[in-house]
Amino acid sequence: MAADANPWIVHVARMRRNAGAESHEVRRGHVDEAGPLAEEGIDPGRSIVPVGAEAECDVTLRAFDGGIAASGTVRAPWVGVCRRCATAVSGDLVIAVTERFAPDASPDDDELYPISDDTIDLGPLVRDAIVLELPSAPLCRPDCRGLCPHCGADRNEGECDCVAPPDPRWANLDVLR
Repeated sequence: MAADANPWIVHVARMRRNAGAESHEVRRGHVDEAGPLAEEGIDPGRSIVPVGAEAECDVTLRAFDGGIAASGTVRAPWVGVCRRCATAVSGDLVIAVTERFAPDASPDDDELYPISDDTIDLGPLVRDAIVLELPSAPLCRPDCRGLCPHCGADRNEGECDCVAPPDPRWANLDVLR
């Protein structure tokens, strides 16, 4: 394979001639960084695939009358910022995928990926799986206590000595005490 060849392209001409034929493919490469994956920097409460990170697609391809079915897993690392305490978080996505490829699929088709020139491109499948599974609001841990809204202290490291300022909207009720 040439150094600049697309690692996501799989030739399926032989498979398409034999319905029921199978092929196991493991491909690794960079993910197309369009849309949500092209963001520069990470905002709190968001996550992205790190620039230059590789994703892996491990699928079994099965020929059926009229196309190719792909089932397996997509793996990719992600990084983000905890939505509660703003610390860096990271993880690995492991996504189960089951998709179909057909020669008559249009680019706007949500159900099928296209087969063109007896090849399939696993790149869009990998990218779509990752975009749909990236944590939309990551947490450093499930019981993260976040930051104090008054002094900004990290409540995961200990309690702060802040006293919340009184809310002037409730001042008239203070006379009832």
